[in-house]
Formats: sequence, structure tokens, C-alpha cells
Amino acid sequence: MQFLKDMCKGAVIGIANIIPGVSGGTMAVSMGIYDRLIHCITHLFKEFKKSILFLIPIILGAGIALVASAFGLEYLFGNYPVPTNLLFIGLILGGLPAMCKKVKGKRVNAGHIAAFAIFFVLVAGLALMGEKEGAAADMSFSLLNVIKLFGVGIIASATMVIPGVSGSMILLLIGYYHPIIEAVSSFMRALVSFDMKGILHGMGILVPAGIGIIVGIFAIAKLIEIVFEKFPLYAFWAIIGLIVASPVAIVLMNLASFSGVTVLTALISVITLAVGFFVSMKLGE
Repeated sequence: MQFLKDMCKGAVIGIANIIPGVSGGTMAVSMGIYDRLIHCITHLFKEFKKSILFLIPIILGAGIALVASAFGLEYLFGNYPVPTNLLFIGLILGGLPAMCKKVKGKRVNAGHIAAFAIFFVLVAGLALMGEKEGAAADMSFSLLNVIKLFGVGIIASATMVIPGVSGSMILLLIGYYHPIIEAVSSFMRALVSFDMKGILHGMGILVPAGIGIIVGIFAIAKLIEIVFEKFPLYAFWAIIGLIVASPVAIVLMNLASFSGVTVLTALISVITLAVGFFVSMKLGE
């Protein structure tokens, strides 16, 4: 039962990582597993059995969700943008009560307020920048592009791990979001049809990016662990700022979708918001 629950948490994190404006790190906080996730990554070899038993269902759930999302999310956001966005806003806000408990009863100083404000502005600012997409990246196979994809993997993984920062939004800005989503979809279709040319082409894109993601996750996780050990209250207030800013960022990036909303759409959106909040709170318990 716990394995399935952890897979569901991983699925939510995986889906979040593929949506521009939504942070996988924030979802990990909302699911109540962020600190443990960071600990297991940074202590993978010291506490291998314990760490791997925790990470396997998370990675499995995230992987399945990422593949499924590459096919289904475009339809949902294309046909039901407001209810879908409100679902993710609910998932994000569902983790806020648990995070607030971390700082409850603790004295608040100017540094804590500054940490909250800086990271709130950072996320909102990235959302405003994210309204324009960079030129589509060249995905042809070459040594230079392999090196670029490795670097893109590092950037994407770092932004995936940091709460409040959308890795997919960063990929969108540098022009790699849609090409990589298309590469995942094409690779899965090639696997199903046993198209060796398509499989090799997909591996040429996904393998260097995947290696970069692994390297980036380990590097940034260690840095985050140090911050939490030395400045825990500052880290908690920064994350609260990121969580509060994330719904604002989602709305800013999807303003066109929120215009001309019908009464029925508004009612459905309120329900999806409540469902997201409830699911996040339950998974985070």
C-alpha cells in the first residue's frame, strides 16, 4: 500500500515537472517528501538499501507519469485549461499548511521576510519571462548537440529539484521544451513499433540529457541539504514564498485561458482546485 502511495506521489512530481510554470520541487514539498527525497539522494551510497527502497516507487511513478503526460497533457490543457491549471494550483496549495507548521511558533525576523519576498518575486518574474518561448533548439545528432543536451539536462534537473522553479519553464525559455517532449513521444512510438532508426535517434537525444539530469540532481541536492542544515528557517520561509508564488505564476503564464470563463467552467474549476488540495494534503500525511 505504501509502495502505491509513494508511486502516486512520484507521478504527481513527474507530471509537475513536465508542465511549464509548475514546479516538481514544490510538489515534492506538498507531498511531504521533499526533505527525505533530498536526504536519500545525497546519502544514496552511504544508506543504499534504505535510500533505494524509498526512491524506486518515486522514480517509477514519475517515469510512468512523464511518458503518459507526453501524450495526454496537451489534450487536457488544450481543451480544459482552466480546470487543469486549478487542479495543479490545488495540489500546490495543499502542501502549504504542512510547511507553515515548520515555522509556527518561531520568531520571524527581517531575514525570513526577505527570503520569502526574494523567492516570491523570483518565481513570479520567471513566469512573466516565460510568456515568450525561445527559438526551437536543433536536435540533430552531433558532438556539439550531445554536449548541449548534457548541459540542458543539468539545468533542467537543478530547476526540477529546487521548489518553486519550473524546470519545464526554463526549457521553454531556452527552446528545448517542445523538442524534448516530441523526442520522448517519438521514442516511445519507435519502441512500440520496433523502429531501430527511431530508437537510436531518440537515444541520441534522451541519453545525454538523462545523464545530465542525474549529475545535476546529485549536485543541487547536496547544496540544498547544506542550506537546510545550516539555515533551516530561512529555507522554510523561502519555500513558503515559492509555494505562494507558484499559483500566481501559473495564472500569469495562462492569462489568456482565464479570460471569458463560463459559470460552468468556474464551478468545475473550483471542484478541481478542491480535489487537488485534498489529494495533496492526503498524500502529504
